[in-house]
Amino acid sequence: MMNNKQVRILVVLFLVLFLVQTAEAVPAFARRYKYSCSTCHDPFPRLKDYGDEFAGNGFIEPEEEKERDYVTAGDDKLWLNRDFPLAMRFEAFALGETGGDVNFDLQTPFGVKLFSGGTLYKNIGYYLYFYLFERGEVAGLEDAYIHFDNVFKSGLDILVGQFQTCDPLMKRELRLTYEDYHIYKLKVGNSNINMAYDRGVVLGYGIDKTGTDIVASVTTGNGIPEAGADLRFDADPYKNFMVRIAQGIGEHIGIGGFYYHGRERDPSGATNYDNTVTYWGPDLVLSMGKLVFTGQYLLRIDSNPKFLLGSVESDFYVRTHGIVGELVFAPKFDRSNFYWTLLYNRIDSGLGFGEHDYHTLALSSTYMLSRNLRLLGEYIYDLEKSGHQFIFGFTSAF
Repeated sequence: MMNNKQVRILVVLFLVLFLVQTAEAVPAFARRYKYSCSTCHDPFPRLKDYGDEFAGNGFIEPEEEKERDYVTAGDDKLWLNRDFPLAMRFEAFALGETGGDVNFDLQTPFGVKLFSGGTLYKNIGYYLYFYLFERGEVAGLEDAYIHFDNVFKSGLDILVGQFQTCDPLMKRELRLTYEDYHIYKLKVGNSNINMAYDRGVVLGYGIDKTGTDIVASVTTGNGIPEAGADLRFDADPYKNFMVRIAQGIGEHIGIGGFYYHGRERDPSGATNYDNTVTYWGPDLVLSMGKLVFTGQYLLRIDSNPKFLLGSVESDFYVRTHGIVGELVFAPKFDRSNFYWTLLYNRIDSGLGFGEHDYHTLALSSTYMLSRNLRLLGEYIYDLEKSGHQFIFGFTSAF
């Protein structure tokens, strides 16, 4: 039997599909502009530079925009999409592993995502997606934001909503592998802070003359849970801050530095003690034609992740070291049928007893059956536990 929440979600989904039955065929942007998916993706969901630029412009092609594409009703302040852009993503996998209670697992489906993005007005865009089904449960709304591009022609971008704090570094939702970027979603001890989803504001500014990009954000620091009994989203009186500076060196090298500082009250409410969290670390991008390497080192420092009382505060400090390294090989660039990805993850935590330690190497192969349907075969070796995983499946967008 379905519970009331599931029934409500199914009703909403039915109404959405009914109301947009005349909408553009999807993937929405490719259909609207008569572009191949490979114009923005290499392959999907991984974005090319052009795809990043398109999203940054509010999901529009300025030179391709025509008044007939919008409903203005004779009002020059109205720029309403004539058709509502809608798309869906469906993923299914079969997983085999050694050393587990279940040696063979059918994750079908693994995820079903409904998403939309488009233009609200000149240089103003929106993007959101709703996970109808993720790992066996209704996950709800994750990415959801309004993007103001080039505010007052100053070069400043402002993004308001919910997003992943790690997006300026490596976008988890755009990876080609089944294996994740684990340091970004790690919560140490009883802490509720990580670099996955959060609510807040992002500011972005690019200096064209020097090839420098600056991104800063202010977030609640406690993820995207439901509002509390007082209808507030923030669980404590603190706000968390992040800044990243990236510098291009020539056409093939990009280096960056990241800093994050936050503070939180005990999420359980059992104590009134605080935990201060700091991340910092460098990142590197090497674009070598058919090969692209992205690397990230992060040091996370928690002052009291177990929210314990003691006489010497430094006794509770926990340092966590994280490394993510990804190498993607596209034999024929964006026209490749096969893509190969090598992904390395390592987490060393000082919390004790190896509670958060993680160490894997993944080799993944992608075959493009079509531009919006890719097959995946992946092998993951767990260097921490000497275990093996084999994944086969597909990801589609339509």
